Amino acid sequence: MGNVVAAYFDLDGTLLNASSEKTLAGHLARRRPWRIPWGTVAWTAGFLSNLLRGRAVYDAARNRGHFSLTSWEVLEHHSSHLAEERLKPCIPPEAWEKLAWHREQGHRLVLVTATVAPMAEAMGRVLGMDAVYGCGPPERTGILSGSERGWSVPRRKGKVPVVQADAEANGHDLEACYGYGNTLADSWFMALCGHAIAVSPEKALRRHAEENGWDIVDWRS
Repeated sequence: MGNVVAAYFDLDGTLLNASSEKTLAGHLARRRPWRIPWGTVAWTAGFLSNLLRGRAVYDAARNRGHFSLTSWEVLEHHSSHLAEERLKPCIPPEAWEKLAWHREQGHRLVLVTATVAPMAEAMGRVLGMDAVYGCGPPERTGILSGSERGWSVPRRKGKVPVVQADAEANGHDLEACYGYGNTLADSWFMALCGHAIAVSPEKALRRHAEENGWDIVDWRS
């Protein structure tokens, strides 16, 4: 597989015009209304704890308190249903077309997302990805505490080692690879790729893309 090219994609806001994790959390909350106050308390506790440990506000806010007391099995079950029934219609036609184009070129399709792993993997199946990297621990059993300790967390700069490791394991030359994202947080992994494409970018990423000569596309149809 030495010279195979990969296309690395972010999920929410890039391939999907929706928030996959918020969709999952909202669905669980509606099924079990008691999760709303509990999840709020657990998320706030995690946020404050992360701040006290010196994490940036963005990272501190991305704890999984809203899934505390939920089993991985439950997340996997509901993720599969929601990905197919609720989120698949939120994938823009341009995303399907680009994925098809990469397949025609013989490229590997890789999803790299901060979304919790069961939902990331469910969306990967819907999209037909060859590899999926989401947030979660190496072994997913039992009940979630809300903490991300021991997890792989491909978020912001955390996506960089994930992409680098995938490229090395699969013999990719990153200069020949593609990176797609929609926020400045994605720019770290996009910059590794010889072809960086800003998808319906937020203002900061649009400016960054323009300054670096990256392609800019709009998939918000």
